[in-house]
Amino acid sequence: MRKNWAGNLEYSASNLLEPENLEQAQEAVRKYDKIKSLGTRHSFNRIADSTENQISLKNFEEISLDKAANTVTVGAGISYGKLSPYLDEQGYALHNLASLPHISVAGACATATHGSGDKNGNLATAVQALEMINAEGDLVQLSREKDGETFNGVVVGLGALGVVTRVTLDLQPTFTMRQDIYENLPMDQLESHFDEIELGGYSVSLFTDYKTQNINQVWVKSIVEEGQENMGKSDYFGAMPATRNLHPIKEISAENCTEQMGVPGPWYERMPHFRMDFTPSSGTELQTEFFVPRHHAVEAIKAIHGLRGQISPLLMISEIRTIAADNFWMSPCYQQPSVAIHFTWKQDWKALQALLPVIEKTLAPFDARPHWGKLFSISPARLQSLYKKLPDFKNLALQYDPQGKFRNDFLEMNIFNS
Repeated sequence: MRKNWAGNLEYSASNLLEPENLEQAQEAVRKYDKIKSLGTRHSFNRIADSTENQISLKNFEEISLDKAANTVTVGAGISYGKLSPYLDEQGYALHNLASLPHISVAGACATATHGSGDKNGNLATAVQALEMINAEGDLVQLSREKDGETFNGVVVGLGALGVVTRVTLDLQPTFTMRQDIYENLPMDQLESHFDEIELGGYSVSLFTDYKTQNINQVWVKSIVEEGQENMGKSDYFGAMPATRNLHPIKEISAENCTEQMGVPGPWYERMPHFRMDFTPSSGTELQTEFFVPRHHAVEAIKAIHGLRGQISPLLMISEIRTIAADNFWMSPCYQQPSVAIHFTWKQDWKALQALLPVIEKTLAPFDARPHWGKLFSISPARLQSLYKKLPDFKNLALQYDPQGKFRNDFLEMNIFNS
């Protein structure tokens, strides 16, 4: 019995293939009529599920650094937690990381998973090239430079186009960061100064449980320039500096969180919220997330606050972040800077099933798009209407997978059902 990391779903596939090399992976794709890629199992829905066969490339962890091009090519199975320290040792960094470093590079990019920052695109925006196995078992290589719009359709592929085996990522010089946390940001300050608040650091996260009118915590991650003294602020738009390390849920120990209190450290030990050597617990939470256009940020946050009486009893914590626009057809941030409103829930699916439509209706006027790997109840027709490049994506799927080898119930319902 195999489950996702949160333990809220059991995978249906009776057969899990774990090839040791590229040839074995190609042979597996050729052999089966239905097969689905399985990453690090951090999705909360059935986007990676299959009733027949799953293939895991967890053994594909090679790293090839190209210092002349300032890129790194990695196997699909490698996690950001394994890749990042190596890059830092070589003098390089990635532009962004997600809250958890445990997720695989290929899986995160395929679902448009993100970190935060007004000027930072999601993790997939670092992808310069990729390699995948198509439905025929042949190797396909695409790049930003030579494949243009087709490349923009493939990168956030949702597992519908092939089995991604390698990705090449853009790099930048390594850098040092600090992380400062402020408590009790007044809602009127958020409404009046949202732009300034989000631009106050390289990456800024707002955490709230919607129990009061205040935002519980503001996490500000800033680059520390060499030779420059970086002093923490005495207050942050009315929020006061924390006096100790904090977990986003204040009652929980911060021992598994990345270093705070303004202590400088490597980029990969500050950008994620949680430490590389911390294994996320399982069986304790559910997650949903919705992206709305950046210019609707304050309206959307206020609308959610209006539901706090319904949300708070089921909620563990909510995180609000901004992400820059990108050009990937199936990305929730396609051609629009976005604000992501994320919810970590107690594991009560029955109660959440009743609440989700209420939240989605409240966010509907802002054309909210759900995270592809989280839980949502938006109708397929509504979901499809939010992606203007969906017809092109379907045509791309027919090109690489004409018989639907890589499709599953999730994709059939939400993408291919017209």
